[in-house]
Amino acid sequence: MLRSTTRRFAGFGGRGLRPASTLAFVETSKEGAILPASLNTLYAAGNLGNQIDAVLVGSKAKEAAAALQKLDVSSLNKILVVPEESLDDLLPERVTPVVYDLLQKGDYSHFVVPASSVGKGFLPRVGALLDLQPICDVTKILDPNTFVRPMYAGNILATVESQQSQKLISIRSSAFPAVGAGSNSAAIETVNASNTVNGTEIPPIKWEGANLVKSERPELGSATRIVSGGRGLKNKETFEALVTPLADTLGAAIGATRAAVDSGFCDNSLQIGQTGKIVAPELYIALGVSGAIQHLAGIKDAKTIVAINKDPEAPIFQVADYGLVGDLNELVPELTEKLKQ
Repeated sequence: MLRSTTRRFAGFGGRGLRPASTLAFVETSKEGAILPASLNTLYAAGNLGNQIDAVLVGSKAKEAAAALQKLDVSSLNKILVVPEESLDDLLPERVTPVVYDLLQKGDYSHFVVPASSVGKGFLPRVGALLDLQPICDVTKILDPNTFVRPMYAGNILATVESQQSQKLISIRSSAFPAVGAGSNSAAIETVNASNTVNGTEIPPIKWEGANLVKSERPELGSATRIVSGGRGLKNKETFEALVTPLADTLGAAIGATRAAVDSGFCDNSLQIGQTGKIVAPELYIALGVSGAIQHLAGIKDAKTIVAINKDPEAPIFQVADYGLVGDLNELVPELTEKLKQ
C-alpha cells in the first residue's frame, strides 16, 4: 500500500450522540439460508463492542432467524424478522423503507451490511434519506468511530473517522472471519414491513426474474481454493480445457479476470477484481493472468498465490508466493495429472 490517509465525516442535521447499539442486516437466500458474507458481517459487527440487533427480511425470515440463534454471537440481543414475500428478491426499492424505518425508530448508533450487490444497492439510498455518508468496503474496525477502507483499487488504505450520529457501514467479508456455530440468547421479534418513506408510498416495482448460473462448485466469494484464468488462455475452449480439470481435481471454485470475461471465455459471474468479486481463499492459482492492478485488488487477501504464465515479466509474479514460467498448455495438464495422483 502506498500510504494511509485519515478523513473525518462530520455529523449532519444537528442530531446528538446516540446510545451505542448496532443494527446488522443479515442477507439470506430465497430458501432462508444465511449467506456466508453475513456471517463475516456479524463478526465485524461484534468488533464495534455494542449489543447487536439483526434484521432479516423475506418469507423465510423466521427459518433464518432460528438458524441465527444457533450461531456464536454473544452480543446478539434481538432478531427482527420482516416476513414479507415482497422482500424475497431483496430489491433495494423495497428493502430501503424497511431499514430506514428501523433506523429512525430504533435509534441505533451503527448500521452494518455486507458489501454485496444487495448491500451496495440499498445502503446509499438509506444514507441519502438520513442525510448521512456511508462508509463502504470496511476492512478493519479500529474503534466505534474509526474504520479502514481501501481506495484506488486497493493501492491506498484510508483511515476514516466518523463523527456522524449514525454510522452506515458496509463490510468487505473477505477481511473478517465468519462467526461459527454455537448459541446465543437473542429473542425473535416480528416487525411489519414499511412501504412508505416520510409518508410517501414507494413506487410500484415488479420482479421479472433472473437467469442464474447454477453450479455444484463452491461459491466464489467464500471458496477456500480458486483456479482463475486470464487473457493468456486465448479462447473459451482452452479456458475450459485447462481451468476446469484443475479446479475439479482441487475441489476449487473457478474465477476469471475481466479480460477473460469480456472475451467470452466464461460467465461474468466468475469475474474477480475491482469490478468483480473480492476473494480471500487459502489457495489462489492464476493461469495466464497478467496481474492488472484491477485484478490484484480482488485477490490481495489470498493466503497463497500461485501463478503460471509464459511471460516472466508479468506483474502477477510480483505478488505470487510461487511462480512457474512456461507454456500453459504443457504445464497445467501435467500439474493436474500429478495432483490427481
